[in-house]
Amino acid sequence: MTVRIDRAVTSGTFSLDGQTFEVDNNVWVIGDDAECVILDAPHDVAAILALVGDRRVRAILATHAHDDHVRVAPELAEATGAPVLLHAADRVLWDLVHPHLPPHGELQDGQSIEVAGTELRVLHTPGHSPGACSFHAPDLGAVFTGDTLFQGGPGATGRSYSDFDTIVQSIRTRLLTLPAETVVHTGHGDDTTIGAEAPHLPEWLARGH
Repeated sequence: MTVRIDRAVTSGTFSLDGQTFEVDNNVWVIGDDAECVILDAPHDVAAILALVGDRRVRAILATHAHDDHVRVAPELAEATGAPVLLHAADRVLWDLVHPHLPPHGELQDGQSIEVAGTELRVLHTPGHSPGACSFHAPDLGAVFTGDTLFQGGPGATGRSYSDFDTIVQSIRTRLLTLPAETVVHTGHGDDTTIGAEAPHLPEWLARGH
């Protein structure tokens, strides 16, 4: 069966440091007609389950633990029977959202996750948060960057547990080294490519965000 990438957009809020914002989040589902993995669990379990259909969910992979990416993760895990996996460095953020419900397992840099005969490679890309991860699917020519890299530059680093120099280092050494034609599927907004973003690194450094 053919592996495909499906997307849903869900709407809700993001809250940190005493402020709350309205946001639209991308949810990515990678798999075939039999099984899949889910990237992030933001606002709406029903919308995610509609995208999954009757497929077996092997795992719920968190790009990071800001509340707009993991708010319904425990409920989604209960509905699908799939484990929630998160990088250990983001437990501080997870615990702000789900203090009594730990994730089921940890993501490790370099880890390989197989679904429907294709590989997702875990890339630890800190900066937006300490445990932010991207997922590279070489066979699909794609990378799922969460809030690390967007069309137009790095994710935000103006809040707690984030750092601009760190996110730039992650993008420079872990993402911009991927093939230029690699499609970047982001946590919010439209797709881009590595080749489209790479030339703008000096601009990002100059503006500082």
